[in-house]
Amino acid sequence: MKDKVRGRVWKFASNVDTDQIIPAEYLVTGDPKELAKHAFEKVRPEFARQVKPGDIIVADDNFGCGSSREHAPRALMGCGVDCVIANSFARIFFRNSINIGLPLVECRIDAKEGEIIEVDFKKGVVINVSSGKEFKFKPLPEFLMNLMESGGLVEYVKRQLAK
Repeated sequence: MKDKVRGRVWKFASNVDTDQIIPAEYLVTGDPKELAKHAFEKVRPEFARQVKPGDIIVADDNFGCGSSREHAPRALMGCGVDCVIANSFARIFFRNSINIGLPLVECRIDAKEGEIIEVDFKKGVVINVSSGKEFKFKPLPEFLMNLMESGGLVEYVKRQLAK
C-alpha cells in the first residue's frame, strides 16, 4: 500500500450494494481483471470502460452494503481503483476490502465527479486538489495499516509465518 494516492473522482450516492458493484452472474470467477470488466455494469455501464488505474471512488453512506462477497472489492481493485472514500461503509465490505488490500477511508468530503483528490493515509488527510479543500479522517489502526502494507491478510500471514 502506498502512503499517498492521487486520482480522479468517481462519485456515487448512498447505499451502493455489492450487486451493483459486481452483478451476481459474474461471481463464477475470482479473477480481479475479469470481474473488473463488469464493475457497475447495470448502474453505470460506462464505468468499466472509462475508469483508469489510480482513480478513486467517493461515495455517501453505507457503501458496499448487501452480500458479504469478496468479489466486489476484487472487481474495484481489478479496475485499478486506488481507494474508496465514503461517509460510511457496510462493515463486512470494509473488512473484506482491508483483507484483500483495497484501501478505504471513512470520511465526508466535498468532491465532484472528475475532480482530482489526494489521500495521505498516514497523516489522515484528503485534499481536493481541484478545489483546495482539505478533509481530515482517522487513519486505520497500526495493525490494519500493517496488514494493508503487506498487501492484505493472506500476504500478512505469509510474512508472519516466514519470520
